[in-house]
Amino acid sequence: MTVIPCPDVGEAVAYFTERLGFRIESIFPADDPRVAVVSGRGLTLRLEASAPPRLRPPGEWVVGRAGMRYRDLIPGRLGGRVIASHIQIPGGGAVPDYVHYHRVRFQMIHCWKGWVRVVYEDQGPPFVMHAGDCVLQPPQIRHRVLECSPGLEVIEISAPADHETVADHDLPLPTSQVRPDRDFGGQRFVRGHAGIAAASHGLADVRAVRGPQAGRHDGELLFLFVLQGRATLDRAGTGLEPLATGDAAVIPAGQTYGVTDTGGDLELLTVAMARSPA
Repeated sequence: MTVIPCPDVGEAVAYFTERLGFRIESIFPADDPRVAVVSGRGLTLRLEASAPPRLRPPGEWVVGRAGMRYRDLIPGRLGGRVIASHIQIPGGGAVPDYVHYHRVRFQMIHCWKGWVRVVYEDQGPPFVMHAGDCVLQPPQIRHRVLECSPGLEVIEISAPADHETVADHDLPLPTSQVRPDRDFGGQRFVRGHAGIAAASHGLADVRAVRGPQAGRHDGELLFLFVLQGRATLDRAGTGLEPLATGDAAVIPAGQTYGVTDTGGDLELLTVAMARSPA
């Protein structure tokens, strides 16, 4: 395998795949690629970022895998343990995706705005996720994003934060068999917030909730994202913090908190993850 240093891995991938007819084999990480493996013309090339990783300011958008736009929702990504991404596809239409899987411990997607048509290994024909829909993507399940509405926006939570996306050029989707209860790395694919806790064997509890909230947690993550409305977050010992639509917050383990609805129409996405095994 030949290693090629690149000032911009995303641009290099586009050149080799779109201009020279290579195909992508893997890419890492998806939101701001620094390493990609492509193959074609009897060659396998490893494209590596030539500059050290740049610390991105909070809220900055970057172009990642398949032309999708990403912004981080958790500063510091809990030391690399978890990433929460706000992902956009502004133009809509066919998505230049390919059958692939992720090397993750946990991954879920909540469709916030618009719609997206997707297909998953052993889960039947392609289906459309509309605003408010959610799926648990178990480890290494093959899948593909096919098309979406203009202005699609989704919230994706993954652990670990930096994980590899691997192409599978040999598996056509949809698969001929349907196995909704198939085990993928100890988890099952499931559609809907309510089924994620059981399908992940208690690893994560995901909910879309309305109105004021309060409590504490002792797990690895409690993540809040404002789907609609305005709120005030009160975290013990840190004071009051205003939140508006599109804002996110993380509650440290063991800290009590309260969320007050200041607009009368508050809706939150909450993701509670259990602590990782030692």
